[in-house]
Amino acid sequence: MLDKAAAVLDCFRPDGGTFRLTEIAARTGLAKTTAFRLCADLVRLGLLERDGETYRLGGKLFELGSLVPRRLDLREAALPFLQDLFEATHETVHLGIREGHDVVYIERIHGHQTLTLPSRIGGRLPLTCTGVGKALLAFSASELADEVLAGPLPRLTPHSVTDPERLRTVVEQIRVSGLAYEEQEAALGVSCIASPVFDGPTAVAALSVAVPRGRFHPAQLAPAVRTAALGLSRVLRSGSGSVGGSGPDRPTPP
Repeated sequence: MLDKAAAVLDCFRPDGGTFRLTEIAARTGLAKTTAFRLCADLVRLGLLERDGETYRLGGKLFELGSLVPRRLDLREAALPFLQDLFEATHETVHLGIREGHDVVYIERIHGHQTLTLPSRIGGRLPLTCTGVGKALLAFSASELADEVLAGPLPRLTPHSVTDPERLRTVVEQIRVSGLAYEEQEAALGVSCIASPVFDGPTAVAALSVAVPRGRFHPAQLAPAVRTAALGLSRVLRSGSGSVGGSGPDRPTPP
């Protein structure tokens, strides 16, 4: 029964939208009566909310998710650096971690004029289509890059990189420079620059600045992004905001 309840909650990914009971039953493969009973229990527990004929994820999930130690510790350590980065650029700032072949966003800061972006706190996007994701991919274990490049590469826009050899070259360039660029690969009209964050031999997170294509000036943004990422890495390595193990320090990227 727990597996079935988890399947109901999982069907709301990746957009966390609303669904009718028949849609939930179809997405999970459950009988409609079983789906109805599970949804009623999940509503009672606060894990789902019902609005007329539709269901959406409940506020209890947000409360629980915000308490996950790894994400909570990292987010709290990162916030001062994200705020400094926002003040320096006045552009949308992201912090993300890797889960499988995706980047999961755990913080986002934006001004009054928000960009239309597919990213959201708690949401996930393919590693290969985002600056944060490519930074994580480049500074994870080499086996991950081989695994990702061996499979089909997702396409979110016509600019997404779907050629494995081209992406391999991009990853190698990121490893040299310590900076990852994404130009309209996740959303049209938007580009970003990202840098990895370390707490050991591999990246535990990455942060980025996303800007409208017309305001994308990498030479101006890169120093601020790199400074924020290096500052957060120093805090994590010092142990005052550790989110990972006590592995050997990775040399600071150029």
